[in-house]
Amino acid sequence: MHDIEPHYNWRHLYTAEEDERSPFFGREYSEFEFTNSVYNYLLHPQWDDYGSSTLFIKILYTDYDDGYCIIELIGEWNDAINNDIMILKRDIIEPIMAQGINKFILIGDNVLNFHYSDDSYYEEWFDELGDGWIALLNFREHIIEEMKRAHIDYFLVSGGELEEMRWRTLQPLQLYGLVQQIVNKRIG
Repeated sequence: MHDIEPHYNWRHLYTAEEDERSPFFGREYSEFEFTNSVYNYLLHPQWDDYGSSTLFIKILYTDYDDGYCIIELIGEWNDAINNDIMILKRDIIEPIMAQGINKFILIGDNVLNFHYSDDSYYEEWFDELGDGWIALLNFREHIIEEMKRAHIDYFLVSGGELEEMRWRTLQPLQLYGLVQQIVNKRIG
């Protein structure tokens, strides 16, 4: 896992550590010092620690005009033990939402497992979005199934075209446009 880097092709467009409105503003990264790990597996130092011991993130792009944020995740999403959704919601999502963001694209190519506890933070997040949404891209099938069993899928848009989207070849606005179309079809 130490050589899996967050998506870097958009760094010329946006970096969270240089965005004064980002929860990660001012963060400095090492290219050589590996300090974070998921269990016994070291993570590339570009991933952001937000307080979970098993799930790390990278805010890849935020567009304040169109009100969307793209976040890539890596590790194990564990609400049962670590309450990852609570920490993510309180420490990352709420400050972003306070800046007018109400559409979230969560990329799960590197999320290995999901363990749920309850749906209260998902419901709270969903209720606070107004006309916004939360879309899951490229999460593994067993994770989506686990979310369905927990009835969390009610608050998230997932599956279908979102499961195997080739997002890395797109620019952020293109990705947002595609996801917006899919979400609008499902909600409409």
